[in-house]
Amino acid sequence: MPHFNDITLLITHYNRSKSLENLLSSLANFQISFANIVLSDDGSNPQHFNNVQNLAKQYPMQLITTPVNKGLGNNINKGQDVITTPYTLYIQEDFVIKPLFAQKLAIAIQFMKQDLSLDMVRFYAYYKYPNLKPVSDGFSEIIFNQFNIFQGYRKFYVYSDHPHLRRSSFSEKFGRYDEGIKPDRT
Repeated sequence: MPHFNDITLLITHYNRSKSLENLLSSLANFQISFANIVLSDDGSNPQHFNNVQNLAKQYPMQLITTPVNKGLGNNINKGQDVITTPYTLYIQEDFVIKPLFAQKLAIAIQFMKQDLSLDMVRFYAYYKYPNLKPVSDGFSEIIFNQFNIFQGYRKFYVYSDHPHLRRSSFSEKFGRYDEGIKPDRT
């Protein structure tokens, strides 16, 4: 039964309570637990919000809410603000837990504990990044440089809404997520 006592799971949610229920059920089925689960809801409509409140009674979590949708940046920031553990695992409510997830998370936390220069370990992307340097256990380092950007690659993400493990102090070093802009730019 994998328990990650120095990681808080941060889940952002907006109007997808069935997906959230599937995620929480998967965590329970795989017996994966954390120091805390913070669920940051971004002003979901009443039907979804009622479902979220019921899920918060069923699964141990800290529910952070806002009366109106303030965007993804605000949703991530307000959730992160209450986290006190050294590491944050960030996922959105539609993340699908696979059998190897706990094993890969354990490897990722070891990477971060051993290499204090690592700020984030990302778990997947929609497409393969160019210029990857294999590390171990299926993980690679993304190599950023000015030449990659000018060779026509579409996007280089520094921040991410893809599942990732980061130091909870990440925003102190890099700043908070931008608020009040479209989610793909956040």
